[in-house]
Amino acid sequence: MVQKIDKARSTRRSSDEDLMEDAEAVNLAADWADISQGLRKDLGHQLHSQWIKPIQVGGINKENGTLDLFLPTEFSANWVKDRFHDRLQLAWKIMRSDVRNVNIQVHPGRRQLPELRLDDGRRSANDGASAIAVAAGTIGDAGFTSSVGLDPSLTFQAFVTGEANVLACNAAQRMAATEQPQFSPLYLKAATGQGKTHLLHAIGHGFLQAHPRARIFYCSAERFMVEFVQALKANQMIEFKARLRSFDLLLVDDIQFIIGKASAQEELLYTIDALLAEGKRLVFAADRAPQALDGVEPRLLSRLSMGLVADIQAADIELRKKILESKLSRFAPLSVPEDVIEFLARTITRNVRELVGGLNKLIAYAQLTGQEVSLQLAEEQLTDILSANRRRITIDEIQRTVCQFYRIDRSEMSSKRRARAVVRPRQVAMYLSKVLTPRSYPEIGRKFGGRDHSTVIHAVRLIEDLRQRDADMDGDVRSLLRQLES
Repeated sequence: MVQKIDKARSTRRSSDEDLMEDAEAVNLAADWADISQGLRKDLGHQLHSQWIKPIQVGGINKENGTLDLFLPTEFSANWVKDRFHDRLQLAWKIMRSDVRNVNIQVHPGRRQLPELRLDDGRRSANDGASAIAVAAGTIGDAGFTSSVGLDPSLTFQAFVTGEANVLACNAAQRMAATEQPQFSPLYLKAATGQGKTHLLHAIGHGFLQAHPRARIFYCSAERFMVEFVQALKANQMIEFKARLRSFDLLLVDDIQFIIGKASAQEELLYTIDALLAEGKRLVFAADRAPQALDGVEPRLLSRLSMGLVADIQAADIELRKKILESKLSRFAPLSVPEDVIEFLARTITRNVRELVGGLNKLIAYAQLTGQEVSLQLAEEQLTDILSANRRRITIDEIQRTVCQFYRIDRSEMSSKRRARAVVRPRQVAMYLSKVLTPRSYPEIGRKFGGRDHSTVIHAVRLIEDLRQRDADMDGDVRSLLRQLES
């Protein structure tokens, strides 16, 4: 009887411990979901999906406060440990007081990945360099699947075109089409946040649609460097080269970060030659033209320049408005007034990414607080973004630009002359002063020879009306806006 009682107590203790462990696991999973979501916002979809999302949370050592974080391969564990250990540790410390350290390691029992089967049936042992093949899709007897780590939202259908990017978009679509393009490689040049990464992903999606069994490799130049070094250290360069040159489409982002690495440049050079010789397609993207890349050896520079270099210019106000309007379709039936769209497009000019981010932040705030989207709400909630983008345009600058445009003397801005050739440019300058500066009507009037504020109001309303009725006037104002905002 005593043995039965002891056994029952032991069973209850074991059951209670299991319940506590289960509860702890649930709490850790919930905490990790919050931390992972925050890291996704900080790092972006690509880095998060590739390196943070595969992390599995282990248990906490109550004695020393160490939390185990597991990754599926030695390569990924080392990569995350080198770059994100401090950030992950800080995030967990903030989330839980009982975590003092994090230990990033390979998941027990997963130190050896399954063998990869090459297209000809030969088997190859896994190593750090095989991350390239894995990144391109699931490899098996049937070949590569379409899962290539591309962002599903970055397609040609979601890319808004205008004068600033139409050449690059058309070239990208040609590169993804079924027929062989007339040029390769394609080199996309654009400043940060203007859409070059979007086009890289779109090319990948379009190419897979046209060639469902194609092998695609998308990476940043930094990742290319990391995997090159890993293969070099592991003495597995033959496997690295074989896998890299087996792709039908190679997409490399931020190629400027490969500068100065002689051995990696040489390997990229040979890879380009090998792929081009077989009629494969290559696309590179960078924030500067090939000729402006410092530290790139001439042979590689010539390969990058030999196809088509497509420049994506900064989006003008009309393109910025089109982009905002296209994004609004996701938030239907939420209403955003036209003056808010105009305000955002005119004010957030540095890059498209900030523009869309500003719209998302404004709409999220309105939805969470139940407020209507308005110009006042935009000015209140987007202070940081607006101040970072707002270039201080002065009334003096506006007057000088308008006088040059209409070929009149600067003194006419303050004169009492009422000839039409003078009055209309003066009214345009008053209108632009109200649109582009925070000055009040009386302040603007004083800058135009001490005129009354009612004169400024009349000028602003007149030009607004003329823009609706007179295409020439609207064209003049648009041209002046582009000059002043560039």
